[in-house]
Amino acid sequence: MTLALMMALPVLAVAAEEEKTADAAQTMTEVKVKSTRIQDTPNKGYQATKTRVGKTYQDPQDVPQAVTTLTRELLHDQQVGSLREALRNVVGLSVNAAEGGRAGDNFNLRGFYTFGDIYLDNMRDTAQYNRETFNLEQVDVLRGSAAMLFGRGQAGGVINQVSKMAELRDKNTLTASGGEYDYHQFTGDFNKQLTETAAIRVNVMDRYEETYRKNPTTGDRPSFDRKGIAISFGAGIGTENEFFLNHAYTQTRDVPDFGIRFGTNKRPLSDSPNGRSDRTFWGSNNNFDDSDTRITTGIFTHKFDDDTQLRTQLRHANYKRSYWAKTPGTTLPLDNDRLGGNVTRIMDYETLNLQSDFSTKFELAGMKHQLISGIEYLKEDSYRSTLQPYDPVTGALYTQTGNALTNAILANPNGVAYNRHFANVTATPTKFNADNYALYIQDSVEVIKNWTVLAGIRRDKMDADYSSLTSPKLKYYENSYRTGLSWQPNADRHYYLTFSDAFSPTADLYQLTVQPLPPERARTLELGTKWLFLDGDLSVRTAVFTTTKDWERNTDLESTASILTKRRRTNGVEFEVTGKITDRWDMFAGFALLDARIINVADNYVAGVLTPSDVRLEGQRARNTPIGTFNLWTTYALNEAWKVGGGVEAKGERYAYNPSATDASASFTNGHFNPNAAPGYARVDMMAAYEQPKWAVRLNVKNLLNKEYYDAVYDNGGLVTPGNKRQAIITTEYKF
Repeated sequence: MTLALMMALPVLAVAAEEEKTADAAQTMTEVKVKSTRIQDTPNKGYQATKTRVGKTYQDPQDVPQAVTTLTRELLHDQQVGSLREALRNVVGLSVNAAEGGRAGDNFNLRGFYTFGDIYLDNMRDTAQYNRETFNLEQVDVLRGSAAMLFGRGQAGGVINQVSKMAELRDKNTLTASGGEYDYHQFTGDFNKQLTETAAIRVNVMDRYEETYRKNPTTGDRPSFDRKGIAISFGAGIGTENEFFLNHAYTQTRDVPDFGIRFGTNKRPLSDSPNGRSDRTFWGSNNNFDDSDTRITTGIFTHKFDDDTQLRTQLRHANYKRSYWAKTPGTTLPLDNDRLGGNVTRIMDYETLNLQSDFSTKFELAGMKHQLISGIEYLKEDSYRSTLQPYDPVTGALYTQTGNALTNAILANPNGVAYNRHFANVTATPTKFNADNYALYIQDSVEVIKNWTVLAGIRRDKMDADYSSLTSPKLKYYENSYRTGLSWQPNADRHYYLTFSDAFSPTADLYQLTVQPLPPERARTLELGTKWLFLDGDLSVRTAVFTTTKDWERNTDLESTASILTKRRRTNGVEFEVTGKITDRWDMFAGFALLDARIINVADNYVAGVLTPSDVRLEGQRARNTPIGTFNLWTTYALNEAWKVGGGVEAKGERYAYNPSATDASASFTNGHFNPNAAPGYARVDMMAAYEQPKWAVRLNVKNLLNKEYYDAVYDNGGLVTPGNKRQAIITTEYKF
């Protein structure tokens, strides 16, 4: 019933608007009537009917590329709080653990990194922080190379977060949740219509939880302590001149967990005589992961007519972060904070982003065209260093360097602490600033009935300065392309063949090479089909693809060899089904099979000499890329009030090793490739809800079978992070 009411609200709003227009017409007052647009239509539960991941609002059915959309309804039923947890629903995706300086959200998609491919409302959001979902309407994952649409990036695809926007209605929702491991969360979503065309919306969130892992000496546990507020003001909503001003602030005060190490058997360390196990947390409450993120965006859309519009976004964002984490050791006890095993970082990243897109539809020479063109400017200013160490008892700073610093700390029984606000006075910071410019155009032409040819090109320029003595400057000009052929014999069928590419420059995202090397290049060829069944309520898509990437960079900022592989390829197949099987039965499911291989090993400069990696790695399976992934989530409404559901997330074995090693003997046993590996797993969740129009109560049980599993891998081979054990959460919801 609740879902039906939510789906009916936009219809009622349009009817109310028409009634107001009729009344106004009787008094001879001119009123602009809001037209029916795709962005006004609600998603069908778990099935998405709208996306802007292709630059304009479209039905995902019409995008000639694989798209997975996680709707608000899906994340609501699963009691999802973070982007990382939301993306568990995406097959072909795995999680990278957080060592080497690239802490925060970091994923592999189709076997390739996405650390440069996370976006917020189609604008770059590549900072290293942990993202929340309280202010997200949906999450779109566009698979395959996407540089023509989004600029420099990786090969696996784009993860685009879609913000909640002010709406022309009054609607408020409060939720309160509590559960095991001290879980508690409060959220509020308040929308107020101010005038016939203006509204304001406020979303707030406060969440805290711990995990089952514990330091056996102190009793401390890893924890997530996060808060946020987001405000959206809209004026002229639904008119020919529409303006939104959005601001979001999120705060993180976590106690980070860097997991456990692999054992001599190349698997995660298990129970041992000295008490070490997957339950052993090597950090303490003295560790911290603090971040403050502020993002302000202005969006202006002018509609010339129903088919032509100009949309311009201007954003200023500031990302501040500092953390101190303990890496796991191999022996107990854990009662000190010595130098060894400490990872610290302080970062300040600021961006100014201007993006303007012009889209139109027209007929020329008897053919229908859908044209998209645009310009983009991005200013980046980044600072990164280590934190200042000091004596936790006396407060005295450690100002030595190198071995002298190590000896001074080890000689002090008080150990070491780190100031979360100040950079190390003896360290040399890494600084980076860049001006990025782009110009792009794409046309989709229906050459004959139901057959459409797509062609697009983008030109990117980057002018960057670095603090590195070996690579102080970077200038580049790169083109990227997107082309394809679509056949849509009717509204329920879409068959397509698409080619797209991606690039990243030699020093992008602070990955500096000792000497200039060619930029990353990736090419994706994808053949796919999309179908709609049951009067459009159930969508099914399949895709087969091949992606080849040259001069792949290392995701680890601390790596001395920034080239990971010279050439790598992933061949794969995907299948997804989403929507309603019956009026009461919803489903979101998929599986992916990936064959990711190293074709040519890396070349890196070592002491000024170009040195190849171990050639035995050629032909081996790529790291942190399971051969198979499977996801299922389904719910069934027993009656108008009760709904039950559940699902499973399954991943195959994932390797963890260094492909750029000049000697990879540690990854071979008796001549056979045997690297560190996180075992495959299947995690089962369930839910039950009692829903009324004004209120609801929901029970979620995560990891129902209390399985020990490892959901994040530090791909250079050292660490793996366990997922949480069984956790029951009760949520109450009130609408007014």
